[in-house]
Amino acid sequence: MYIHQHTCISAQQTFDAIDLNTIKESVNNKLLAIEPKYEGIPPGILRRMGKAVRLGVGTALPVIKNNEGIDGIIIGTANGGMEDCIKFLNQIIDYEEGMLTPGNFVQSTPNAIAAQTGLMAANKSYNITHVHRGLAFENSLLDAMMMLKENPEAKYLVGGVDEISAYNYNIDYLEGWYKKEKITNTGLYDTASEGSMAGEGAAMFLVNNNNVNASAQIKDIYTIHTTDVLLVKNALTVFLKKNKIAPENIDLLLNGENGDNRLLKYYTGVESIFHQRTSIARYKHMTGEFPTSTAVALWLICHGRLPAQMFKSGYPGTTMQHILIYNNYKGIQHGFILINK
Repeated sequence: MYIHQHTCISAQQTFDAIDLNTIKESVNNKLLAIEPKYEGIPPGILRRMGKAVRLGVGTALPVIKNNEGIDGIIIGTANGGMEDCIKFLNQIIDYEEGMLTPGNFVQSTPNAIAAQTGLMAANKSYNITHVHRGLAFENSLLDAMMMLKENPEAKYLVGGVDEISAYNYNIDYLEGWYKKEKITNTGLYDTASEGSMAGEGAAMFLVNNNNVNASAQIKDIYTIHTTDVLLVKNALTVFLKKNKIAPENIDLLLNGENGDNRLLKYYTGVESIFHQRTSIARYKHMTGEFPTSTAVALWLICHGRLPAQMFKSGYPGTTMQHILIYNNYKGIQHGFILINK
């Protein structure tokens, strides 16, 4: 499966005038998305959109505009428009189950992102949303790969979207997934404490089976649920053998290390498999932690040369041909994306 066009809205300048060398710093332990003007969305519709829907549709429309006849829209999101969902539930109480405006409800369902994208693009093809928490985007990619096996001449829009909602942030904060002490994203990996930093964003990709002028190839994807480091390492070894690539031939490992000392064992365990020549980079000081952050990680790979500040080890100027993205969500969901460039 080959990627031919890609767009991204994130906490960094990844839309329009792209600048990955200048890092936007976090505010109150949150990395909020830098939202563009959304010129492709009519103002009347934009006003009614929740943030997750804005992010998703805003990244999808530029891809759709340049590619007519897309055969399906496949979106991964853990929470969808959770903020609008809570607003609607509060209205039920405030109005004593009386006359409720449906806007918040319509915008709050996880499939609203794919649905609104389909409506605005007048696309009546395959339209589906994967809601698998930290593996939602990986499952969207797997879906696209299976669809392309059934329909080799087709092309699909695939993406991942999630927002920071007050509801989800507060629950995850109380569960210990975000740091209690105030930190900045530039020092995220220097903290030896539990929790990470909240983030949000969206990335979209046009995929098909045509390798001509492709930005990258998704070679394979593997996911596993476990808390056992050895099982994760064994799964990765089997995954690489299946794809007939030795660990020493991986040029870059882009991992989702997020500053949470409870999860560090998984990342160091995975890193230990690779040869010294394999460069290791991290991305969550740029995106923050959110369930579909690997969509932004994939966009970074497709965009081109990674900035030096992303590298944990290795030389950033080296040619990267075989790349592995590894992410761990909340210590139990693990995803591997193998990429060729």
